[in-house]
Amino acid sequence: MKKRGLSALMLAAIAALSLTACGGTAKNNTATETTTAAAATTTAAAGETTKGGETKEASSTDPQVTLVYAEVNPLDTIVGKTDQAFKEKVEELSGGSIKIDLQASGVLGAENDVLDNMLGGGGTIDMSRISAFALTSYGANKSKLLSIPYTFAGRDHYWKFVKSDLAPEFLMEPHDIGLGVRGLFYGEEGFRHFFSKKPINSIDDIKGLKIRVSSDPVMTGMVSALGANATVVSMNELYSALQTGVVDAAEQPIANYKGNAFQEVAPNLILDGHTLGAIQVIITDASWDKLTENQQKAMTEAAKYASEFNQKLSQDNEKEVLDGLKAAGVNVVEVKDITPWQEACKDVIAENTKENADLYQKILDMK
Repeated sequence: MKKRGLSALMLAAIAALSLTACGGTAKNNTATETTTAAAATTTAAAGETTKGGETKEASSTDPQVTLVYAEVNPLDTIVGKTDQAFKEKVEELSGGSIKIDLQASGVLGAENDVLDNMLGGGGTIDMSRISAFALTSYGANKSKLLSIPYTFAGRDHYWKFVKSDLAPEFLMEPHDIGLGVRGLFYGEEGFRHFFSKKPINSIDDIKGLKIRVSSDPVMTGMVSALGANATVVSMNELYSALQTGVVDAAEQPIANYKGNAFQEVAPNLILDGHTLGAIQVIITDASWDKLTENQQKAMTEAAKYASEFNQKLSQDNEKEVLDGLKAAGVNVVEVKDITPWQEACKDVIAENTKENADLYQKILDMK
């Protein structure tokens, strides 16, 4: 009996040890493996690491969004190529959850039509590439400073502004004053020059001409100060307006002049470089707010990429386009002394910078 009891006790002890050593540990190992697998699954479902080291969500975690993007110029211009670079980067960084429906060549209307739709809550246009000063007539007084004649001494001066602490303040101005849109990034399309049906060899030849302008008050004031007659014509009607004599001349960056084939009806170009063709891409607040935080990050990263893309493209492209225009027979006149042009615009500059004189001086000091 004693031996039997001892054996039974030994068997019970061994069984207990087996349960502790095998059953308990196996349970813990299974839990650990399950937790690790779940974490790995969650990580894989939630996102992946981009080349830049930042995490982006996979498309399955974000709602599918399509943003309609308006562009008044053709896709083969500097701005058109910048639009495409932005579109592709947004779609890549968002994992395909954001689609940009890029509508170019003014099919959604002239710049003012697009802005009226976006600011009026039309809801059919989410984004647009605009002239940086297009919001001036809607009360964006800081943006006006970018359209002041002879502000930027050169491209480097402008890009110092774009990369400064002032630029975000300017981009957010329309949002801050309640227009319902916000800027995403700045770019440029080269300096703006006058082109005409008849040759313009000096500032004196400008006088009396009917020159196309947008509804921008600064541009209208500048043209009047030069002794010409400012005539408002939408961009998508400008070719026919030149062809039929509604206007005698207009002004655009060189790439847009070529991209819209204006040399066919106005084959004379004078390189006065009155303003830099500063641009920005804007989005309605309603469209921005419907994006997830991750999608907003994708838009912000794509904006930075597109701005840098634009800087290189605009520098490389302008000379190539100008050489091509000369080779095609366009009469190109270079202004050797810009002083008379600056003097003629002195009052326009003073009038349009007085409300933000200190801010304007900060831009000038970035030379």
